[in-house]
Amino acid sequence: MRLRGFYIGRAQRVAGLLLLMLLGECLWTIGHQPLDANDYRYAHCGREMWESPSVLQGYFTTCGNLNGDGTLAYRLAGFPLTAQRVVLLSVDHFRKPENRVFANGSLNGTTWEARHELGFVKYLLRLPFVIFAIWLGGGLWWVSKRLFGPEGGALALALYCFCPAIVGYATRPNNEILAMWGLYGLIYTAMGVAHALQGPRSKWKPRIVLLTVALGMTAMSHLLAAIVGFFAGAAFFLYLAERRRSYVSQIMIYAALGALVMVFAGFSFKMSAFLYVFSGGSARSWFSLDAARRFVMTPANAGIVVAAAVAAVVYARNKASRYFGNTAPLLMVLMLFPLYTTQVVSAPWVWALPFLFTFVGGVFADALESKERRMFVVLSAGVVVTQAVLCWVSMAGVL
Repeated sequence: MRLRGFYIGRAQRVAGLLLLMLLGECLWTIGHQPLDANDYRYAHCGREMWESPSVLQGYFTTCGNLNGDGTLAYRLAGFPLTAQRVVLLSVDHFRKPENRVFANGSLNGTTWEARHELGFVKYLLRLPFVIFAIWLGGGLWWVSKRLFGPEGGALALALYCFCPAIVGYATRPNNEILAMWGLYGLIYTAMGVAHALQGPRSKWKPRIVLLTVALGMTAMSHLLAAIVGFFAGAAFFLYLAERRRSYVSQIMIYAALGALVMVFAGFSFKMSAFLYVFSGGSARSWFSLDAARRFVMTPANAGIVVAAAVAAVVYARNKASRYFGNTAPLLMVLMLFPLYTTQVVSAPWVWALPFLFTFVGGVFADALESKERRMFVVLSAGVVVTQAVLCWVSMAGVL
């Protein structure tokens, strides 16, 4: 089946089903998860960014200058509510003055005092983060399928969709899911630009623009993720560019300048707030294995941990598995899992998860082409089913 040039085969249908299940998990979680102070904070300050009310003197929003948090999550959380407010006001203008719901053309004055006039706040506030999680799942499947084939892509996506941490971060306002989305896209876009340099110049510009946008969106989510992605992406870029390595530094500099402009735009082009990006300390970090230990010891991650352990053993023993497609995501996992921020509360270990699933999918795809295929088919199916059950049990609050 083809849809406007896009072939919809078995692999695409399996991926679509898995992403639909992820959407169902997220909607179920949102429906059973009441609004809390964190939700109100993101909604309030996000709406301030869009609606530009009078805020505290010297501060970007009433949340402060957001030197520790990226602006992207706040803007995403506030945008649906601001859009609903605009629609309500626009519809009201078509009523006669005596029949208007909102006097003087405003929702009771202040930005957040009109919250009782807005509907479906719980879903509107969190749905943008669900969309980005599904978007990342689609990108993860596309990368894994191209590198390792349909089976590797399906396994990587299944582990992603049934990971409790992914569902948890996808169903509440936060910058971690956005940084994870941006960092994964940034790394593989840098690789894509390296491959594009081997082809005609007409294909260079779109991918360089995409690299700039990926770096900018990552920086708007979390500065540390952008820094890690910039240097890691540049290293992979240099490795793959081969005879075109002289272009790498120029492209990365242009991408960095474009990303700075995007971050500046995220602060509504207000220089005083933008300068806090360089002095706020959000990129200060060190290394610890505590987060990795907690992830491994969490019962709800048992299927993922078993699959990762098997993949690590196969990678170490099988020389055929130690190629760039498997090594690159493994290096990112080893870099991100021990990372933690010292100045702000963040979770860089979460950014490693898509790379972990890519690594597992790649190694298992190699094993499925070996003489031990039958055993790995059974193991893959068992891991996915086990992880799915653990994820659903964890969502229900049993684990």
